[in-house]
Order: sequence, then structure tokens, then C-alpha cells
Amino acid sequence: MTRPVPDPVRPGQESVWDYPRPPAVRACTLPIQVILGGQVVCRTSTSWQVLETSHPPTYYLPRSAFADGVLTPAAGTSFCEWKGSARYLDVTGGGRTAAGAAWFYPRPAPGFEQLDGHVALYAGRMDACLVGDETVVPQPGGFYGGWITASVAGPFKGVPGSAGW
Repeated sequence: MTRPVPDPVRPGQESVWDYPRPPAVRACTLPIQVILGGQVVCRTSTSWQVLETSHPPTYYLPRSAFADGVLTPAAGTSFCEWKGSARYLDVTGGGRTAAGAAWFYPRPAPGFEQLDGHVALYAGRMDACLVGDETVVPQPGGFYGGWITASVAGPFKGVPGSAGW
């Protein structure tokens, strides 16, 4: 499959097609809120973005920024060729539990040490994830955890027909 034609980049945007492979890790100081069950379960202004070709940024939030008791171990593991072995977490807020909605790397692979002590979330399993005042759109497909905001241009991996990108 050939690489798709990148969407036009508007002022204030960056193209996910300019992100590297292997991915890069970039510090982010934008305010972030995560809401589940009507409750703010995480609030931070320090996070990491993982930037990979064709993917919107995946935000890794400090575990310490989550409310007490919100994150609990869940079944399942996965492996990323870049970041290493991941473990999953359930996220609970406002009486609602999103099973396996978060993941972390207990021992991130070399080059991704910044992710130690940080957690990523599937935005589509939360009530809302906000970057600044903007509610993010989850990356298409059920596997990827990127967060789409107005600051990124696609197309994004996860749409039908993108398996070979």
C-alpha cells in the first residue's frame, strides 16, 4: 500500500506525516483534563506526547496527576516494537469503570525513558479528554490511542484501508 496524500496543513497545525518513525517523545505543557462518570479523574499541565508517522499524538500523563483510586490493574499486556511491554489499567470515575482504558510501560525501552511513571488513555472510553479548552477526538479504530486536536493534520492511521501505512 502506498502512503496517502497528506491533508493540507493550516496555520497553527503540524502534519502527522512529518512525525518520525521510530517515534519521538516531546514534552507538553498544555493543560489536560480527563473526565469519566462526570468526574475529573486527571488534571495536569505536564505530559509527554509520543509522535509517530501517521498517528495523532498519544499523550502520556503523570500517574501522580490522577485522583486517588482512579487507576487499578487490569488484565492484558501488549508489546510495542519501540516502547516495549505495556500493562493495562481500568479507569474509574463517578461510579463508572472503563475497563482496560489506560496503559503504561513499567520499564520503557531505551529512548522512551520519559514515559516511566506515565499513563496513556483511550480518549474514546472517557466522557471527555481536553487539551486546553478543546475536547479531543479519539484516533480512528479501536487499537490506537492518539488524540486528535485542531493542531494536527491527517489523514490518521486507523481509518479503513490504513492497515498498511
